[in-house]
Amino acid sequence: MITLRNVHKSFSSQVLFEDASLQVNEGDRFALVGPNGAGKSTLFKMMLRVEEADDGELQFKKGVVVGYLPQENPPSSEKTVVEEVLDGVEDYDGRIEAEGKAILMGLGFKVDGFTRKVNTLSGGWAMRVAMAKLLLKKPDLLLLDEPTNHLDLDSLEWLEQYLQSYQGAIFVISHDRDFINKICHAIVSLQDRTLRVYHGDYEKFLTERQAEKEKIYSAWRLQQEEIAQMEDFIARNRARVSTAARVQSMIKRLEKLERIELVQEVKTVKIRFPQPGRTGTKVLELKDVNKTYKVADHPDIKVYENFNFELQRGQKMAFVGHNGAGKSTLLKMLAGVIEPDTGERVLGLNVKTGYFSQHRDGILDPRKTVLQEAMDNDRLNPELMVRTVLGTFLFPGDNVYKKTEVLSGGEKSRLMLVKLLLDPPNVILMDEPTTHLDMASVDALIAALKEFEGTLCMISHDVYFLNALADSVVHVEAGKTTVYPGNYDYFRYRQEQLAREAAGQRRKQQAEPEKAAGASASEDYEEKKRQEAEARKKSRRSETLKKEIAYTRKNVESLAAKMSAPEIHSDYKQVKELGDKIAAMEAKIAAFTAELADLEAAAASGQ
Repeated sequence: MITLRNVHKSFSSQVLFEDASLQVNEGDRFALVGPNGAGKSTLFKMMLRVEEADDGELQFKKGVVVGYLPQENPPSSEKTVVEEVLDGVEDYDGRIEAEGKAILMGLGFKVDGFTRKVNTLSGGWAMRVAMAKLLLKKPDLLLLDEPTNHLDLDSLEWLEQYLQSYQGAIFVISHDRDFINKICHAIVSLQDRTLRVYHGDYEKFLTERQAEKEKIYSAWRLQQEEIAQMEDFIARNRARVSTAARVQSMIKRLEKLERIELVQEVKTVKIRFPQPGRTGTKVLELKDVNKTYKVADHPDIKVYENFNFELQRGQKMAFVGHNGAGKSTLLKMLAGVIEPDTGERVLGLNVKTGYFSQHRDGILDPRKTVLQEAMDNDRLNPELMVRTVLGTFLFPGDNVYKKTEVLSGGEKSRLMLVKLLLDPPNVILMDEPTTHLDMASVDALIAALKEFEGTLCMISHDVYFLNALADSVVHVEAGKTTVYPGNYDYFRYRQEQLAREAAGQRRKQQAEPEKAAGASASEDYEEKKRQEAEARKKSRRSETLKKEIAYTRKNVESLAAKMSAPEIHSDYKQVKELGDKIAAMEAKIAAFTAELADLEAAAASGQ
């Protein structure tokens, strides 16, 4: 469909592409990766015919339609959501309208949101409208720039399924590795001012790229040894008449030698953030909480009723659930950003909470520069360290002197993330922290949070991020929470397992004939025996769980006492090992407590 052949492109003194070539065919699924500022967006603009190559050629198949989703800044519109999605659709009919509405619902819109005007939506929801409009048009080639930035997990999963069956070609820029692996068949690496295709998933690309680097380095090292020997011979024999011919021959060989150039490495920064003060074992608790939202011209939305939740020191929890289930409300109540209608929020010993949201309007001082905001805390961090961290989160060089009032939404979000990490509280609550970050920044954030010795709760649509950090998953549904020990992949496995079991149970019930109205006395007796046996089994399980919880808590207290001993404070490895053991035990306690609560609730209801 599109062919780039020997393309050159420069901006001022910066060369982005030099002799770059690429072929995009029907059905291709490419992910474009490369360092920030390498030219990824410029490549998309050339494929959209917005930018022209300085040299080389771009050939387009006759009639090919290219659709583009920008990273942010969707067009504002007075139209309703549905009208905007259908705008410009040819051969409009009822089927097309139904398809547009189905796409909107897949992206998280509810029916009552269809008639809202686009210019009343937040930037994230307006981007979803732009995505729905693009998908409905079904262009031959989709160019998607960070399409997952404004999605939650549910809408992300829908988009993945939709794109997996999409008939056209797809070319995507994304920091979400899991998304790339599910959608794309090959990686297009923008490296050394050219384009190189690696077939397979992102992990295979990293392996092949590393093997190439090692091979090039080995060849370079051998060549450097050869050059050194030749130069040494020339230096030692230049004045000798007997070797003059050989010296001249060797000089010519050196001049004609095609030098091997090492791959220019993208700098990766290892940052160790300051560690917060230690809290008590119980960090946060919500007791008998009720929370209802009152909405004009709409019935009250009851989110939580008589709700209880407990957070233990060192836990790294991911909150998941359907859109509107109450994840963000729970996170905000834990952070103290919003108050429950009734009930109480109880802070543990020495607890200091910090809340991160994508929406940071009014938080930054518009008169300050990026550097001044990052330095503005009680830690007195060295300026060099602060500038290094800012560079990692995409504020390189003189960008640190930009006033915060001119920053984009993504830049403000990244700056607030830097401020939080440079002066971390001991309980961090984060809502979509990876939005607007590139892969290197996501990796830096993951590395920092892995070393973070406090407590972490997070909401994220980035599965790679969740799997890297979460030691437990909190499933929020219908005002209740269920804790699953393990990462997000384990949670998904358990959900699928439970769904299969439920489906099997339904099939079994459908296959069984309805019981006769007058069941025999023997059948009633057998059923009663079965129920009594089941009740005894649940009672024994409850007692076992109580003993396990008590025993594990005792072990946690023992390890915590050992960790508090002054003689091991300087032994970081031992402290971390103890902390990891405590975290694992506390996750175990949380899982046992949740199971016990389910058993007790079932017993109380007579089930």
